Parts: sequence; structure tokens; C-alpha cells
Amino acid sequence: MTQGAGEGPGDGLRGEDGPAAPGPAYTPTEQDLPVIDGAGPLYVVGDVHGHLDELRAALREAGLTDADDNWAAGNARLWFLGDFTDRGPDGVGVLDLVMRLSAEAAAAGGYCKAILGNHELLLLGASRFGDAPVESAAGTASFSTVWLLNGGQRSDMERLEDHHVQWMSRLDSMAVADGFLLVHSDTTAYLDYGSTVDDVNDAIWQALQRNDVDETWDLFRKFTKRFAFRDEAGPQAARELLDTFGGRCVVHGHSPIPYLTGEGGGGDGGEQADGEQGGGPRVTGPYVYADSLAIAMDGGVTMAGKLLVTPLPLPQ
Repeated sequence: MTQGAGEGPGDGLRGEDGPAAPGPAYTPTEQDLPVIDGAGPLYVVGDVHGHLDELRAALREAGLTDADDNWAAGNARLWFLGDFTDRGPDGVGVLDLVMRLSAEAAAAGGYCKAILGNHELLLLGASRFGDAPVESAAGTASFSTVWLLNGGQRSDMERLEDHHVQWMSRLDSMAVADGFLLVHSDTTAYLDYGSTVDDVNDAIWQALQRNDVDETWDLFRKFTKRFAFRDEAGPQAARELLDTFGGRCVVHGHSPIPYLTGEGGGGDGGEQADGEQGGGPRVTGPYVYADSLAIAMDGGVTMAGKLLVTPLPLPQ
């Protein structure tokens, strides 16, 4: 894969209306983060799912943070592909670390940004709508019940604060960086929300601001689907996304690599088949597939796999 040029229009999160307050040039919820010309190397992080210790270790191993978990990578660019919480022990701790690194990276001339995952949508729904009924694969249930069935941690909900909710609700859903189309889910559902990166990000952002239970549930259901690029028609599906939104290769999380390779089972993409706990083969790095049009980044940390922090383009 060849490294392309240019950043996508998405800035990884959406901020408060109005001018920034005096003081530091950046806060984790400020709008219109700057894109730095001559920026440093690009890294992506797969699904974290509350595994804070594994994330800290992986970031240090990649040279992105120091022994105290502070940003140490200068003008490097770091993208998280979503799913910070659920299943693992400390999702709120992960949110806090990513938000802090966002500020520290910007101050150093780089950036740390994030893509909205389906588990962010699920946590937002559970926190906002609680016992409101939704039509799940198992019948009528509440948002909170589905969240718990999908690995929701009560300790996370107890520690979740308004600034976490606001930060998640402002994340972009896709971006293009150096010729890579960055998304969370291996689905073509993004096409339902527009024909440009900006259009998709705006449509999903606006939907979340409306605080409608059915609309939020529909977003979660659509972005819990998976395997669009895995089978015979996979290259065509990946090419459709790339032709529409730009980029040479789709980079995604969501589906654990063992599911994609057929070594770890995997469900049909329904909301309660999302990343089940279990054993699996050893994952050592990203998985390139769909005629090299897709790169999977979910190493399956919830199933004894590996939390992946990887430079793009991939090392030869």
C-alpha cells in the first residue's frame, strides 16, 4: 500500500459552539482542531474495550507515550477506531486517558483523535435512555439491558460524567488520513448517511444531538453489523466505500481478526453477537484482506488477543 497525501475533513470530535475560552489553544472538546502541515507519522489503535492497562502498555511500546503515560511522540498523529468501553474493567479510565492525550498531543504539534464506535453509541443510549424500550434481536428490551448483555460495566456507568457523554456524542464517524479511510465498523451502512465524509459525520452528529431513542438505537443496530468485506463480494463492498468517500484502503476495527479469518467463530452481526468472550488464536498484527482493500485492527483483546497500535502504512 502506498501512502497518500492529505487529511480528511473530519477532526475526530465536535465541540462547543462559540469561540474557545482564553488559555490553552486546545481542549478535548474544542471544535475545528488544526491539521498540521508536515505532520509526523500516522498510527491507528484498534478496539480497547476497557482494557486500560493493555492500552497503556501498547502505547508505551509504540513510543507514543512515556513511562508516566504522557504524550511522547511529538508531531505524530494517532487515531483511535472506537469501542473504548464495555467488556473490560475500566472503560471510563480509557476515555480519560484518550481525552488527556488529545490535549497533550495537540500541544506538542501532533494529534490524538477518535472515531465513534458502536459501543459508544450503546453507552450513550444506556446513559441517556436507560429503561426505554427498544426492539432487540431477542425481542423488546431496554437500552440498559442490551448494554449489559453486550458487556456493559456497572462501574463505568457509575463513573460516567457529562463531559464523557458530550465527548463521545461529538466524535466523527469516519475520516481519511494519508489515503486510508478510517471507520469503526466493517459495514457499508455509512453509505446510508451521505456521499462525503463531511456529510456522514454531520448526519450522525445531528442524529445524536436530537436525543431520540429510536434514532440512536437505529444507529447502534446499523453499526453493529459486520463482515461486509470478508467474503467473495468483500472487495466490491470495500471499493464502493473507497470510491464514495476517498482513500485507497479501508481501515476498521469492530470485528475481531479471528472472526475474519474464520478461526474464532463469530456471530451474524446482531447486537448481541458483538465480540463474545472466549479463547482464540494468537494475533500478532493487523489483518490485510479483501484484495488488500481492507485492514482489520481489532486484535481481539476481549478474547485473549492483542490490543493493536500500528503505524500506517504497515511495515513491510
